[in-house]
Amino acid sequence: QMCIRDRLNKAWITSCSQPVPRWKFNCSKANFKKEDYVEMWNAVFSLKKVPIFYLPYMRYPLGRERSTGFLIPSIGYTGRKGMTFSQAFFWAIRDNMDTTIQYDYYSYRGMGGGLEYRYLFPKGTNGQLELYYFKFKQTPEQEELDNASIVRFAHNQTLPANFKLVANIDYQSSYDFLREFDNNFRRAVVSNRGSQIYLSRAWSNFNLNMRASRFDTYSSIINRSVIRQGLPEISFNSNKIKMISPFYFSFTSAFSNWQYGWDFQYENNNQRRSQDLSFSPTLTVPFTAIPWLTLNSSVAANFFYYFKSFAPNTKNVVDEPFFRKDYSVDLELRGPSFYKIFFDSENAPKVKHIIEPILSYRYESPVSESDRIITSYYFFRYHYIKYGLYNSLLVKTEDMPSGREMFSLRLEQNYYLEPDESPLSTVRLKNGEIPRFSDINGYLRFVPTKTIGLDVSAGFNYYFKSFSTLRLSVSAGMPSDPYYLRLSWYKSSSPYYKSSIWSRHQISVYGGAEIPGLPVELTGAIDFNIQEKKLLYSALNCVYHYQCLDFKAEVRMYYFREKPEFQFNISFGLGNIGKTTEFLGGMGF
Repeated sequence: QMCIRDRLNKAWITSCSQPVPRWKFNCSKANFKKEDYVEMWNAVFSLKKVPIFYLPYMRYPLGRERSTGFLIPSIGYTGRKGMTFSQAFFWAIRDNMDTTIQYDYYSYRGMGGGLEYRYLFPKGTNGQLELYYFKFKQTPEQEELDNASIVRFAHNQTLPANFKLVANIDYQSSYDFLREFDNNFRRAVVSNRGSQIYLSRAWSNFNLNMRASRFDTYSSIINRSVIRQGLPEISFNSNKIKMISPFYFSFTSAFSNWQYGWDFQYENNNQRRSQDLSFSPTLTVPFTAIPWLTLNSSVAANFFYYFKSFAPNTKNVVDEPFFRKDYSVDLELRGPSFYKIFFDSENAPKVKHIIEPILSYRYESPVSESDRIITSYYFFRYHYIKYGLYNSLLVKTEDMPSGREMFSLRLEQNYYLEPDESPLSTVRLKNGEIPRFSDINGYLRFVPTKTIGLDVSAGFNYYFKSFSTLRLSVSAGMPSDPYYLRLSWYKSSSPYYKSSIWSRHQISVYGGAEIPGLPVELTGAIDFNIQEKKLLYSALNCVYHYQCLDFKAEVRMYYFREKPEFQFNISFGLGNIGKTTEFLGGMGF
């Protein structure tokens, strides 16, 4: 196919439609390809008649499709890193893949480079690879630091015979580097590493899952990481298969080879590790003959084979297999369900109010010598009664004739019949007894419209008459709306442990607004630690739309870092050329 170009001398180009363009490029010569691109030599970019910068070569896309080229750079300043400069190059490799290559410069600290590669193939195969490497600037005034690297990878693929492959990697060489350099607040304050690969297949009544994984969770308070590995974990399960009415049969089976422990335990090769096989056939009998009452009952036999065990009355691991067999019984009663329908002025059903109590019972038979079973934490046996109440309002709408849930309230609590082996066996009351009642857990959701929502959850401790957890989330509007708001408040404290290490009290607010009468968009975020009475993070973003130009200014303050850090960044949008976005996070605007 012939490629037709027009050659121009002493030309200028702009995408503005005003008689006096807001911006333009002047160049000594140019090649013009209709609806594709213009390449310019000795290009000078000007706002009105004021020259801003010079480029020896410039390629400007004309079409609406993705185009290869440099993005508009981002320039800024931070108190600890000095002047900053970020420049990205976008490469539209093919219709189904592209990559972005980025260069970051910090005048005080060093420089970094990143690569982001995205791909999409037939039959649902897709993925994204992110690589980043930072080289610290070594000076006599500051201690020598190891360079840092980041690898993030996500992949989904359908394999022959209907197998599905999912792989995820999130690795960074240094938690301290992320905390000091990652501008994504949510990611910077959570120190995790993880990698896993799934292989799964589903048949009409069966499911096969295979996984290899490793997860590291770092605590800055104790400067230690806890690590869990599964190499591999395999499960083969069945759905409920109808036998002779009203009986249904199902089973679960698994093989697990896992390791668990602190990083120093891994260094000394004395982390906990175990391999086990399990098989649990289950017989279920549902009862739904009464419309307002549902009863599900099931009986399961549980067989576990552990390849290693603890020596009797010790925590020494020995190469002695341990075989466990027990059974469990589950009963769940829903109802009687009460409801009332409310009608509108035209006598059409509009709102349905439903109240439904629930009652369930679980019994697991005793396991002899259960203290010989190797687990990550503790071995628990469940024998409890759970009771609760569900309350909901359904509103009939045109797009959802069956009703949209506008309001729901759920309350539930467990009563442990044998608390000595329950999850509550690790805590004590003031008199030294083990509690029998779990916290009363409540959840409320109110969604009056599609864009407004309120979620509240709480845990109330029966013995100490105090809330162990409180969570509030409010959302109003969408980022595409003129106004939107996200508010999240969370408080937790263990009534059984008075140390502040078990407590958390924090609030975060994120929102945006368009200024009436002005071509200005504002977006801001605040995170505040109420328990310690100090700000963790704050940011404000302002975008000014100047006809065919977008100017962006951003101010951020990171209080949670070793030393509080102030950041200021500016960039602008120019017609068909996108802005450079940070590999290391940002507010996500």
